[in-house]
Amino acid sequence: MNIAYWIVAGLLALFHFYAGTLKMIRSRDRLRPMMVWVDRIPLPALRMLGTVEVLGATGLVLPPLTGIVPSLATAAAVGFVLLQTCAIAVHLTGEDRRIALNVGLTATAAVTVWLATRL
Repeated sequence: MNIAYWIVAGLLALFHFYAGTLKMIRSRDRLRPMMVWVDRIPLPALRMLGTVEVLGATGLVLPPLTGIVPSLATAAAVGFVLLQTCAIAVHLTGEDRRIALNVGLTATAAVTVWLATRL
């Protein structure tokens, strides 16, 4: 289970660390080709969303790695399930109906929750 956790959580953390970093540092114009929905939310909220993603990615990796409060990894994974559920809602209420990636990330985060409870 430990190896499975590190593979799944590592991939999820890499994705969210990358996506969160982009949301924190790029302008709306540079994000728009990848994320059609960026014009629908205020810029400070977009930056905060990126920060939450980076912190969540850190929460998936550091607690189990250091052994300090490893239950934070479960909390981070649950947070990503909630985040992606909200992302699906945002996509479906707007003009961008592409949710396949979000559904995949939700499933990956759910598997990570299950694996994190077995660490």
